[in-house]
Amino acid sequence: MIRRCLETDTNEIGIIINEAAEAYRGVIPADRWHEPYMTQAELISEINSGVEFWGWEDAGILAGVMGIQKVKDATLIRHAYVRRAYQGRGIGAALLNALTGRVTGKLLVGTWAAADWAIRLYERNSFRLVTTEEKDRLLDTYWNIPERQRETSVVLAYSL
Repeated sequence: MIRRCLETDTNEIGIIINEAAEAYRGVIPADRWHEPYMTQAELISEINSGVEFWGWEDAGILAGVMGIQKVKDATLIRHAYVRRAYQGRGIGAALLNALTGRVTGKLLVGTWAAADWAIRLYERNSFRLVTTEEKDRLLDTYWNIPERQRETSVVLAYSL
């Protein structure tokens, strides 16, 4: 079942993000990895800045989460993670499809260039990689990330 996450889910959201983000260890540049991957304070800051989390619940267990955030004239997919024990079951795609169905207009997602599994998920679900020039413009317009992260990221745009 897909549902909007509640304030009482914040701790579980953090656990899911940090567990699933272990996939980045040794894949993304070492200077971009930190532990925990996202602190509770960072998560709360993301929520306070407008990231609305949705979750996949299975038998009372929050198994995956994905955020959505309106920024200027676009909507961003943010923080898409599934618990390791639940990966490969289509949860990420189901969450992505549920959120894309809620959006009209420009829909974007940014991820690490080295996260080929994430890029494949987005491409299988009607997103396309944008050019490097467009990526830089979009990151400057819709995200607030360090230069080093910008260098090692890609942006995908939703297209039907």
